[in-house]
Amino acid sequence: MIGLVLAAGAGRRLRPYTDTLPKALVPVGPEGAEDSITVLDLTLGNFAEVGITEVAVVVGYRKEAVYERQAELEAKYGVTLTLVDNDKAEEWNNAYSLWCARDVLRQGVILANGDTVHPVSVEKTLLAARGGDRRIILALDTVKHLADEEMKVVADPAKGMRRITKLMDPAEATGEYIGVTLIEGEAAGALADALRTTFERDPQLYYEDGYQELVDRGFTIDVAPIGAVPWVEIDNHADLARGREIACQY
Repeated sequence: MIGLVLAAGAGRRLRPYTDTLPKALVPVGPEGAEDSITVLDLTLGNFAEVGITEVAVVVGYRKEAVYERQAELEAKYGVTLTLVDNDKAEEWNNAYSLWCARDVLRQGVILANGDTVHPVSVEKTLLAARGGDRRIILALDTVKHLADEEMKVVADPAKGMRRITKLMDPAEATGEYIGVTLIEGEAAGALADALRTTFERDPQLYYEDGYQELVDRGFTIDVAPIGAVPWVEIDNHADLARGREIACQY
């Protein structure tokens, strides 16, 4: 199993940081500190801690910044990075971005969004949930109070994930998908086909819409509750401030 990070997004709500950097390289250490850690740093550190030594990173917007830091990150975290180019990163949404890594998926991956600050306990929870006929497992926050913006999930104890969408009454949701998934290699073909169907239907759809496509086809996607752990998806400057608070705890 290897690591996979989606780091192709522009993150326009985080300007001026993202004028020159992809969202995954926006500093989340102390404000103003030189050589501050980033979400990508934190994620690579998590992967290394659970024994993952090979990581693929999907890059697009400001990808040169990731290429420039590749050797440094490899040395710092003891991993080998493979960079996967997304040629439509500034035009299409992340269903296409994950599809760009379809060959990587065959190796079995822990997928992490490049804007999710989270502790290594999330990766450990997903790895502990492996086994049996579980082929895709979503990390799910069942503790957080939900609002309109979150990627909400309805899960059935016997059937796994039934719905995943932001467009849901929060009261109906089991929890929030935090942007980290374990995907076994045997699920790669089915997922890639569902992602293709998804972005061909609408290039602005999310890869989570690809998960819904899979479930609608009869594929079982499981969930693993992560417990009461601090994490944040960084979309705007308020999220970034929260990310800095959380990152300093690790």
